[in-house]
Formats: sequence, structure tokens, C-alpha cells
Amino acid sequence: MDPVSDVLRAVRLTGAYFYLVEAAGSWAVTSVPARALVPRILPETEHLIAYHIVVDGEVWGGIEGGPKTRVQQGDVLLFPHGDAHVMSSGESIGSGSVPTMASSARYPETLGIGPAESRCTRLVCGFLGCDVRPYNPVLASMPRQLHLAGVASGWLSQFPQQVVTESRAGRVGSDTMLTRMAELMFVEVVRRYVEQMTPEGTGWLAGLRDSLVGPAIAQLHARPSHPWTLEELAHAVASSRSVLADRFTRVIGVAPMQYLTRWRLQLAAEQLARGTTKVAAIGAQVGYDSEAAFSRAFKRETGSSPAAWRRAHRAAS
Repeated sequence: MDPVSDVLRAVRLTGAYFYLVEAAGSWAVTSVPARALVPRILPETEHLIAYHIVVDGEVWGGIEGGPKTRVQQGDVLLFPHGDAHVMSSGESIGSGSVPTMASSARYPETLGIGPAESRCTRLVCGFLGCDVRPYNPVLASMPRQLHLAGVASGWLSQFPQQVVTESRAGRVGSDTMLTRMAELMFVEVVRRYVEQMTPEGTGWLAGLRDSLVGPAIAQLHARPSHPWTLEELAHAVASSRSVLADRFTRVIGVAPMQYLTRWRLQLAAEQLARGTTKVAAIGAQVGYDSEAAFSRAFKRETGSSPAAWRRAHRAAS
């Protein structure tokens, strides 16, 4: 069981959009919060993850109002939670030298800044759509800003040019291709981030590396509908109940059975949004003995009944 792949299937990666920036001289570009871009970039999605890949040269980027990070060729700068941010040619250069995203319907295929003949800085900017509710543990455990060096190299070295080409070509299946390509990049970023984590880290991604919490998560994901008890889960990972409960809660932030409830409801939400299976059947598939119990749990976590959730997501698609 690979819980990261499991989560990415359940949270519905709903689309991707890319554009190329070619720049020269002194410049800065501000991106407004991703929630303001959703209607213009990917109206069918719930949340946008923004990221920037430097193809040539170097840039500086960071959350608006905060410190900037130097981003060099092959590096990726990711804003998982969709914060407003600034990309610029220098650390101390302010925003506002070109219009922000809020002033146009959509970014052009290529955003040119400065004299065309001297544009030696190139970066690919992209948005990946995904669900955040009722539970996206990958996103929830990522920082507001993430810089990873050299991600767009090796087997991903052609990624920036490929996504720009695909965005412009308008070929059959282009939307699906772009989503899958963006997913590959995002998975690689997550993998690199996990590999760099320290042993004392906390959050869902850190839990995957923990020698006790990781196997417990894998057990729950392998059989989410199973009527788990804390005692049975502890036995499955060769631990005592108290040790597992304490360590799981400290690393993940919630107790094992509370985590199981959230994960079950995420699986149910994905089925409700995509299919026509009856509510009672979906509840049974994720481990609830009755439709009433499932509906109560779902509304408690999301604020909506299963039927209302289904209607809302069908209307948005």
C-alpha cells in the first residue's frame, strides 16, 4: 500500500494550467491568492496549487510580505496552500512592475517582460487543481512555501518545455495530459520533500516515514472499511495500544481512529462527487453499518449531507 498514491487518487486532481515567463532587466510579478484565480484558471476545481520552475537564469520568490528565496535553474518553488506571492529578478525588488493576475482574464501562453532581445530568464509557471475537503492529508501537511533544488533535472528535464508545448497545441486529450504531467511533477516534489524531512518532523507526510505510524497508516488505507479497533491496529503493527495512540497523535495530530474516520469520509466524498452509487451503499463501502450513521458522520465533518455534497459537486463539474 502506497498511501501517497492512495490520497492522490481520492482527492481528485482536477486539472492543470501552465504558461511561460520570459524576462529581462528589473522586474517583479505578483500572483493574487489562488482562491481568486479558480474561476478564471480552472473553474471546476476546489483548490489551486501554484508552482514555478526555473528553466534559465535565476529568480527570487516568496509569499507576499515575507522573505524571498533564490530559485535557480532546475529548481521548483511551490505554494501548496495558494498564498499570494511575488516572483522577481532580485531579492529586494518589489512587486507591481507588471499587472497582477487579477487584472486579466487569464495569463497568456507567454508572458514577456522587458526587451524581447535580452530576455534570458525563463520560468514555467503552473497551477494544479485538487480537492481539499473533506480531508487532503498530503496538502494539509505541506508548508506554505516549498523550495526544492534540481527537481526539474534528470528524467524531468524535458518537463517544462513539454507542458508549455502541450498547453499551446490544443490537441485531443490535452487537458488530461496536462493534469497527468502536473501530477508527475507534484509527486516528485512530495517525494523529495519527504526524503529531506528530519526524524523529529510531524504531519502526515512525516508519519509515513515513522517506523510505527507509517505501518499503521498503511494498514488503515489497505482496509478502510474494516471495523478497526485501536487494539487490533496496535497488534497489526506490533505495538501496544498506548504507545501507538501516543505516537500517532503526536506525529499526525489526530488519534488513529479519528484519522480513520476522516479518511473514510474522504473516500466517500470522492465517490459521491463522481458516481451515482446510492448513499447507503457508499456508506457501507467505507465501513458504516447504516446510512443514518454515515450521514451523521459526513455532515459533522463537512457541514453538508451526502446528498447535498453530491448535488453541489455535480453542479460545479
